[in-house]
Amino acid sequence: MASNKKPKEKSRLHPRNKNRENYDLKAMCESFPALMEFVKPNKYGVNSVDFASPKAVRALNTALLKHYYGIAFWDFPEQNLCPPIPGRADYIHHIADLLQGSNYGIMPHGDKIICLDIGTGASCIYPIIGVVEYNWNFIATDVDLKAIDSAEAIILENKNLHGKVDCRLQKEPKDVFYGILRKEDKVDMTICNPPFHASAEEALKGTQRKVKNLSGEKKARPELNFSGVSNELICDGGEHRFIHNMIRESRNFGKNCYWFSTLVSKQSNLKGIYKSLEKNQAQQVKTIPMGTGNKSTRIVAWSFLTAEEQKLWRESRWV
Repeated sequence: MASNKKPKEKSRLHPRNKNRENYDLKAMCESFPALMEFVKPNKYGVNSVDFASPKAVRALNTALLKHYYGIAFWDFPEQNLCPPIPGRADYIHHIADLLQGSNYGIMPHGDKIICLDIGTGASCIYPIIGVVEYNWNFIATDVDLKAIDSAEAIILENKNLHGKVDCRLQKEPKDVFYGILRKEDKVDMTICNPPFHASAEEALKGTQRKVKNLSGEKKARPELNFSGVSNELICDGGEHRFIHNMIRESRNFGKNCYWFSTLVSKQSNLKGIYKSLEKNQAQQVKTIPMGTGNKSTRIVAWSFLTAEEQKLWRESRWV
């Protein structure tokens, strides 16, 4: 018998997040029948999916995109990272709030807004959500040509993404903005989910903890429930070095962008990030807390524009 009770809300998610209520698995299975294979009663007798299974997680997120975002085609190599949609959507909504706060409380929508997604991945997930929710335009970058090819295939198969996403290959893996932003480019914000781990060993330990928390099983070589190839999860120096390099480069493109931003997973990295932003003379810095489930994270955003330059930016691009 169907329940008349309103689905429980995930209160830590952004108020505009389409995934804020508990998943309507019946409706999602109707939108994406392949999900049905992975829906089973959990230990409480409630239908759910096995979040420790990569195939189940992929099917769930595909269903979310089709049911809530109208994305008809979302396919990419199985070894690539399958992003959790609720958390990715939260980043987009919080960045939209940041723009709104910089524009006298008016939300900038549509073609006026250009967002640079650093490391878009094979799934092209941030551009998908940003286009569907706010009709923004995107520059989507990645160091992996196969990821760029996959993102372009997704764009080609979804008409609502046509003409909205410009995919650019970063040919130098150590660079972030060099080789991507041209002198004449203006972007309203940048977003980034940086590689989290500094080594394969560190990534393995992280996966072991995650799988144990989800399934209760301890495995020596667990399978990543969200998959992910090495450059998506690992870089020399991990999140700390990646973000510090991003900050140094961003200073040289300070007049090309209103807000730079990145996710920061490790709270212990914040102190060094703030010092680096001060050293590189950021004019404004904001930290935005985020949380999904039991995980807490945050966005750090910064701008090199003076108050007068911000005013000119708003008047020339957003009004």
